[in-house]
Amino acid sequence: MEPRNDSLAELSRRGILQLSGAAVAATSLMAMPATSAHAAQDSANWDKVFPKSNRVDHRKVSFKNRYGITLSGDLYLPKGRGADRLPALAISGPFGAVKEQSSGLYAQTMAERGFAAIAFDPSYTGESGGEPRNVASPDINTEDFSAAVDFLGLQPFVDRERIGVIGICGWGGMALNAVAVDKRVKAVVAVTMYDMTRVMSKGYNDSVTLAERTKTLEQLSRQRWLDAERGAPAYGPPMNELKGGEAQFLVDYHGYYKTPRGFHPRSVNSNASWTITNPLSFMNMPLLIYIKEIAPRPMLLIHGEKAHSRYFSETAFAAAAEPKELVIIPGANHVDLYDRADKIPFDRITAFFSRSL
Repeated sequence: MEPRNDSLAELSRRGILQLSGAAVAATSLMAMPATSAHAAQDSANWDKVFPKSNRVDHRKVSFKNRYGITLSGDLYLPKGRGADRLPALAISGPFGAVKEQSSGLYAQTMAERGFAAIAFDPSYTGESGGEPRNVASPDINTEDFSAAVDFLGLQPFVDRERIGVIGICGWGGMALNAVAVDKRVKAVVAVTMYDMTRVMSKGYNDSVTLAERTKTLEQLSRQRWLDAERGAPAYGPPMNELKGGEAQFLVDYHGYYKTPRGFHPRSVNSNASWTITNPLSFMNMPLLIYIKEIAPRPMLLIHGEKAHSRYFSETAFAAAAEPKELVIIPGANHVDLYDRADKIPFDRITAFFSRSL
């Protein structure tokens, strides 16, 4: 069941604050998130929420972004790949997820199909570096994609003139923003895309009023005093816990992040929360203002028919220049495109990159 507009309007303040970890009422919470370990692990143990493919070689890698933050990634390569240089993909998302979840599944699947693919943890999350933990930035997280492109382009097995990007959920918007500015990327796919700056500043379906936005910014601004006095940021309540009566899309998030289907201990959405002040930069910086500048490089947007977030892809598609494609998956909700093999159009994605790269 898809939430109706009235449900989304009701959640315009409450829901987006939960999404961003910005529940200002939670100022009494401890300043340390539930999961803060982020040193890169060299363990050979498979730590993903999806099965390991015997058609792919995998290894953990690390690289630095332009701000000096060390990012951690999982590199997937097709077995039996030969001596030819491969087309490559940089992949991340969803917002609050880690590379052991959806982005890793996408990377492994695309490696099965002949691509070098890296799934990476954005700055301040997962096994990547950056302090404080569990904070996001429309600028730094856009840069993270370009840093992954840097890494891929330095590998001897990668053709640096055939690099594409996949962004999932909130990192779909980051991916589009990165490709607009990074002309090395030849094509981009955004799946079940969120524009995080739009939803944090305007709420779902752009339903937040100026008065409501101003009140939220006043609360977040005062939270900065509390954080400054404490010397560390406060964190919101744990993500995706249900108390009853939530809109269906919040139930769907719980069904992925909080159950064996997708739970991972390093995921903000599974086992922790964002800083309370996390929305501040998102509320003052539109991500997709330069979306037309992706052209003439091709763009593919993929969204579920029943997704509460579908309007993000539809309006982005309308704003973008050709060549562009919008694929709506019948019957799919937002999180179906995280991991449902019968819903994710991997054949369509493969064909798109095969043409574009």
